[in-house]
Amino acid sequence: MNKLKTIGLSALAGSLAVTTASNAVEYALSGDAYVVYSSEDDTTTEAASGKTFAADMDLYTNASTELDNGFTVSFFQGINTNSTMAVTTAQITLGMGSLGTLQLNEDGGSRANAIDDVMPNAMQETWDRVASLSTTNPSFFGASTAQGSVDYRIPTLDLGGVTINAAYTYDPNADEEAANASSGGLDTNVSGSAIVLEVSAMGLTIGLGEETIENGTLPKGNDEVNTTGYAKFAMGPITVGYQEAYADSMNGTGAVGRDLSAEFMGVSYTAGDISISYGESEYQNEAIGATVTSKTQELEAIQASYTMGAMTIMASLSEGSNIAAPAASATGQSYEETSIAVNFSF
Repeated sequence: MNKLKTIGLSALAGSLAVTTASNAVEYALSGDAYVVYSSEDDTTTEAASGKTFAADMDLYTNASTELDNGFTVSFFQGINTNSTMAVTTAQITLGMGSLGTLQLNEDGGSRANAIDDVMPNAMQETWDRVASLSTTNPSFFGASTAQGSVDYRIPTLDLGGVTINAAYTYDPNADEEAANASSGGLDTNVSGSAIVLEVSAMGLTIGLGEETIENGTLPKGNDEVNTTGYAKFAMGPITVGYQEAYADSMNGTGAVGRDLSAEFMGVSYTAGDISISYGESEYQNEAIGATVTSKTQELEAIQASYTMGAMTIMASLSEGSNIAAPAASATGQSYEETSIAVNFSF
């Protein structure tokens, strides 16, 4: 009887081993710890001003496997561990070889959202640390279809030295976060889609994007169309870039229906482990009806970084004017910040 048990257990173990081998899954856990000291002077809100130390700690999980037909499935999740555990980004990707890629953007990761601001920088975007930009962030392109959406991305095409990438994003609940698998979805009845095209050759990259929100944020069919276009050129250690974005709230009336415009530029120099950059961005609410164009919000930053293995030291001098793009008759507020940061990757 003991021999029979032994034989049975051995057979079961062999079966499990075969199953595991034929469905091998690779797991990886990584993370980083970001420590920053900043001195900020923001005339928009006194609470945002002052000197402070802060830390940001994140964990990243990756898992991938290959199906019997050769397709691949991968999962990525980013978790912010500050105070409470919170998922900040998550995607599931189905690689179909020459048929392209499907990606579920549970939280961020859409191709459209990835080109909201593609300017070169040594530390972060010009708007990244400005707390007063909740409604006037110039990187608005792709934000409406970034959560709970699905991407289809073509395989990269190489035509005589010209590289072409394109993607289509569909979001059944635009401007809403993704519903979980058991909730049955959200009932906003507002869908959105986006198309991205990028062409590269001889150091020059040109990209175009269009995002359409059916019914937008206004009732009764007032749609919204967001567009962006950019160009970057890299030669040796120097990269320069320029980008524009525009939000067209068609048929809109009042403040909600105002069009928005944004402009970005940047230049960076990288030599080995050292990088230096300068960037600018502008944001403006366009005129509508009797309401005139707002003042132009302007941001600029000089940044530098140095990488030593798993540690990166960064510094930034940032300033801005007309924060939150006030009305033409209002007093513009200013922003200045000096920050020094160290990032440890593990």
